[in-house]
Amino acid sequence: MARYIPLILFIVAVVGGGSLIAAGTAPGAWYAALEKPWFNPPNWIFGPVWSVLYIMIAVAGWRIWIRQRTGGAMTAWWVQLGFNFLWSPLFFSLQRPDWALVVVLAMLASVITFIVLAWDRDRISAYLFFPYAAWVAFASLLNASIWWLN
Repeated sequence: MARYIPLILFIVAVVGGGSLIAAGTAPGAWYAALEKPWFNPPNWIFGPVWSVLYIMIAVAGWRIWIRQRTGGAMTAWWVQLGFNFLWSPLFFSLQRPDWALVVVLAMLASVITFIVLAWDRDRISAYLFFPYAAWVAFASLLNASIWWLN
């Protein structure tokens, strides 16, 4: 049972942190007025997608942490989380899609780095990051398109 306390803490930190940031940086009139590409998904999709992804991110981080608390995979995990939590304030609060584009590309690189470094240590953790990598790649394209169009 004691083994699962860190899992709960990982989930609370990641889901809770992501939720707090989302609540504090909700898209407003500025975002609504932006020109968006044809493939921009409806706003309601982001909450459910990020909720599932945050749980997967937390589980992957916990699985790596219980195997090796330091090292490249765990460092990459923390780095991607930092970039993840930085993106929304840059894009929505500071209204800087250009800076946010740099951050989302760095996030994508750190997500891919985590997958590569976790692959031999814990394949399930690496697999848990596949949907995240796909979503961040899509978010990068969306961010770049919004920056270009505006």
